[in-house]
Amino acid sequence: MFIDYARVRIKAGHGGDGSVSFRREKFIPKGGPDGGDGGRGGDIVAIGDFNMNTLLDYRYSKSFKAENGKGGSGGKKTGASGEDCILRLPLGTEVYLLEDDKRVKLADITVAGEPVVLANGGHGGKGNSNFATPTNQAPRHATPGGPAHDMELEFVLKLMADVGLVGFPNAGKSTLLSVLSAARPKIADYEFTTLEPMLGVVRVGEYKSFVMADIPGIIEGAHMGKGLGHQFLRHIQRTSILLFLIDIAAPDPVEAYRTLRAELYLYDSFMDKKPHLIVISKTDTLSEEELKPRLKEINKGFKKQFGEDIIAVSSVSQSKLEELKHLVFRILQQDK
Repeated sequence: MFIDYARVRIKAGHGGDGSVSFRREKFIPKGGPDGGDGGRGGDIVAIGDFNMNTLLDYRYSKSFKAENGKGGSGGKKTGASGEDCILRLPLGTEVYLLEDDKRVKLADITVAGEPVVLANGGHGGKGNSNFATPTNQAPRHATPGGPAHDMELEFVLKLMADVGLVGFPNAGKSTLLSVLSAARPKIADYEFTTLEPMLGVVRVGEYKSFVMADIPGIIEGAHMGKGLGHQFLRHIQRTSILLFLIDIAAPDPVEAYRTLRAELYLYDSFMDKKPHLIVISKTDTLSEEELKPRLKEINKGFKKQFGEDIIAVSSVSQSKLEELKHLVFRILQQDK
């Protein structure tokens, strides 16, 4: 199950208390203070995990605690530090602190294996051996351990992919992803067959590849959350290139493209600046006699309105797919 949102409560470890103790040794009737310090509390640490692609683990487990530090003891022995609590998160997860009706971004987990401390454990308290002075050689006080941080967090997953497929429902995005990669999304001849984002690795030659993301079809008003637009659009925010997939049978492909661009811009104006390609899909649905004049008409419209070229493909017949893959890869290389 793909889960891209979760709210959890975390609590770092409390610091161990310092100890009040005095030496008790034979022939030393008045030993000095030897109370040890308390151990520090465990931290809450987030680590990006390349093998995870969902927040499912955090849907049912809502509370995470690090271990408290142990108290100090005689002989100036420091208490053991508490164990850290490790939260393994999929790459692309943003972490927000929820506090006093505010939402503050704490971290963006984008590098595998890199630890990010979300909450520090409390410091260990000082034992009475730290407070001995020439005028107070037998202090009878120690300090308590530092308090633990207790907070509510929000995890928001934004998939990390090189290429994002954008289009209306039933534009052929899932079919294209399944043909170009090993991904196996649900495919059917009706709208909204894709209900959650999908990732696929597209091979270009023996040692070259890129990651493509397919999100559920966009509808007008998606930027306002219509059709779960907010949940889906965020997954293409990190992509380097956008592929606008438009069905060749669309009544007005130019207007369809304009609507898609507007929805992305209204959701996040930065996405309007991303490199992109206009891909006309399902060319296999027309005969050769119908296809040529239809593509000429569509290309003329895009040239006139936007000064852009189109690339026409068919996932069924695999027409122009190799050309599309290499074109995308070249743009990605230029963007690095």
